Amino acid sequence: MKYAPHLEPSPLPFSPFKSCTVPRPIGWLSSVSAAGVENIAPYSQWQNLTFDPPMVMFSANQYPDGRRKDTVLNAEETGWFVWNMATFDLREAVNISAMALPAHESEFERLNVTKEYADNARIPMVRESPVKFECRYVSTHRIKGNSPVGSIDIVFAQVEKIHIDDDVILPSGKLDIEKIKPIARLGYFDYTVVKDIFEMRVPGADGDARQGLEGRSTLR
Repeated sequence: MKYAPHLEPSPLPFSPFKSCTVPRPIGWLSSVSAAGVENIAPYSQWQNLTFDPPMVMFSANQYPDGRRKDTVLNAEETGWFVWNMATFDLREAVNISAMALPAHESEFERLNVTKEYADNARIPMVRESPVKFECRYVSTHRIKGNSPVGSIDIVFAQVEKIHIDDDVILPSGKLDIEKIKPIARLGYFDYTVVKDIFEMRVPGADGDARQGLEGRSTLR
């Protein structure tokens, strides 16, 4: 099977596009509006960009009527947002926070989570999430799609502070991913959970190559 997605409808009953790029990390992003409304929502188009300095990005499709997502507007207005790691234990809260609510309503009021606040700009965070990034807004790049919902805002930010719960740090100094059980997005309404880990070391990866693979600016 093959088809041109920009010219032809999907030959399958469900579009396979989002089911091909998987699993996708979830950007469970909390923010606050200029009016003080606290917002949290998941974005599956989320990724790190570089590590020196640590930078991240997320992209947000517009609503069918052309409105932009609250997280984008809040980041632009206040200059900050927080990434909360989405875990298996928090899956129901992540799902509920995906609801499309009016801008004056806070998703936090519908979630069974504990709020705490970032050191910068009093952005709400999920205390139960084991890893959080305080992200300082850098810029937005807008790409027009073939429809209003196909148009996106790509938001770039720099990570200014990282919060990690001590009880998910192994004696080796690595994160205990099997304990954290991060969830990731598949296609359709499907998710997966990270619980099986294996290591593969690239042959000859040392020096400059090793720095890039490990994500550090200097070797110890």
